[in-house]
Amino acid sequence: MSAVDDLLKVFHRYVASRSDPLLKRFVEGFDWRMEERPLAAHSLPVVDYLNLVRRPADAAEGELFSSLAGAASGLHWAQTYSIANFGADFLQRYGWVELFGTRGHFVSNDMAGGFLLLGSDVHYPDHHHIAEEIYIPLTDGSLWSKDSQAFLPRWTGEIIHHPSDIRHAMRTEETPLVALYLWRGGPLAQKSTIPGRTE
Repeated sequence: MSAVDDLLKVFHRYVASRSDPLLKRFVEGFDWRMEERPLAAHSLPVVDYLNLVRRPADAAEGELFSSLAGAASGLHWAQTYSIANFGADFLQRYGWVELFGTRGHFVSNDMAGGFLLLGSDVHYPDHHHIAEEIYIPLTDGSLWSKDSQAFLPRWTGEIIHHPSDIRHAMRTEETPLVALYLWRGGPLAQKSTIPGRTE
């Protein structure tokens, strides 16, 4: 079994192990038997942060983090934005990998899932998209804002839900953010809308 196959297995097992009703509803009916899509490995500067983050103490999050770190060099890491959107410094500390979805390592037209990485001292500004979204941080202390409310700290294993088209933003301080994400119920490859910014 390849590291990418193992990561999907651990990802599925982690999601299935959670008892949160919102998460269970979100993934209900999803077929985890997906065809693998051959993707070339592609790294980004932000991937180096995986070597600086402490493995989560909880066994379930720790296993998922270790599986991601072990597979990272073979994954196709990507960025939605350009220097024109947020500047070169942001791009050095931002990236994501779609494990499954319309562009991911495994083919799904029904749901996308993967991981977001943000380095230290990053502000990912207000954005929104049609797809409903769930995040689960694998690191402590990142700050999250929803519907233009105040930023609040969120912790490893928390379920963070963003309904369709609701504004949300994230900030990191000293500790980088590693987070699992799930998208469903909208275009799975849609670029987020950034209020007040044009392409």
